[in-house]
Amino acid sequence: MAIIPINIYGDKILRQKAQPVNQVTDDIIRKIKNMFDSMRNANGVGLAANQIGYRESIFVIDLEGVDGYSKFKPVVMINPKIILSSDEKVLREEGCLSLPHLRADVLRPELIKIRYIDTDEKEIEIEADSFFSRVIQHEYDHLLGKMIPDRVEEEVKKKLTPELTSIMKREIEIDYPITED
Repeated sequence: MAIIPINIYGDKILRQKAQPVNQVTDDIIRKIKNMFDSMRNANGVGLAANQIGYRESIFVIDLEGVDGYSKFKPVVMINPKIILSSDEKVLREEGCLSLPHLRADVLRPELIKIRYIDTDEKEIEIEADSFFSRVIQHEYDHLLGKMIPDRVEEEVKKKLTPELTSIMKREIEIDYPITED
């Protein structure tokens, strides 16, 4: 398929809410394949549609290369909806392909239940915990127009400001394609 440049912090599409998918068409399947290609090219584990300029409510996840997830099957979540979150929360460092080199500790529920449709338009409901849960929540945030800086305390966000400014100005060196100004 195709490797699409990744939108980075400051790109307007990352702040827009995703649009529901009404039908899984050949065009949607093509976009999903492009999402996997673009994510893998950038060595990511998850990618939301808006990160490569698509407006649909879709994200992809592939944890196969992560320790403890060698038997993980790549997943596509279309029109996802988190329907339950545990009270237990875990603070863990996160990164993002749209925030190259930036790392920050984000507090998230340990366990979630999510409902989505797959590429066969079958409704699926699963529980996820640990790292898988975190990746789902991170990608789900993208579909809502939210990013890591929205999930950290104001004091932490202030410390991240110089890095965020460098990303917005594209004063960063990375080994995958990003959108131009």
